[in-house]
Amino acid sequence: MSYVFVNDSSQTNVPLLQACIDGDFNYSKRLLESVFDPNIRDSRGRTGLHLAAARGNVDICQLLHKFGADLLATDYQGNTALHLCGHVDTIQFLVSNGLKIDISESESAMESHSLLNPNLQQGEGVLSSFRTIWQEFVEDLGFWRVLLLIFVIALLSLGIAYYVSGVLPFVENQPELVH
Repeated sequence: MSYVFVNDSSQTNVPLLQACIDGDFNYSKRLLESVFDPNIRDSRGRTGLHLAAARGNVDICQLLHKFGADLLATDYQGNTALHLCGHVDTIQFLVSNGLKIDISESESAMESHSLLNPNLQQGEGVLSSFRTIWQEFVEDLGFWRVLLLIFVIALLSLGIAYYVSGVLPFVENQPELVH
């Protein structure tokens, strides 16, 4: 399952996609009425429907569908809007409008969605989902920024540990710890 990151808003210069990310119904409607393509894609191949579904904005999903958005559109990883959403009302909208995609010959997209199929093996799905989210996180921020973020978190954790323990490094005249 993919995830739409908060910083996606800084990754697009397409007004319709930005409006879908922001949940701006009125602006989305004005853009679509001015003959804006409802199936325009971002750098990952996601359409406005993908972005609105991931944010749980069923109103924008309905608007895009009304203006001809392709419910079967897949991003570059093969995900439809149904794969990206985890909001019940959005899932119901997509399903009620006939979104049925065959992932393989024996398994449909509806059967593979963890919210709709309690029989999925949770262990394998969770690890796979975490791996995908982590890969997208690193792809979004970049390797060096993620490394810097981990380093800053480690330093903050170390500082908190020193503060809580009362022992500060590089300071003389500290009370000694009892062993």
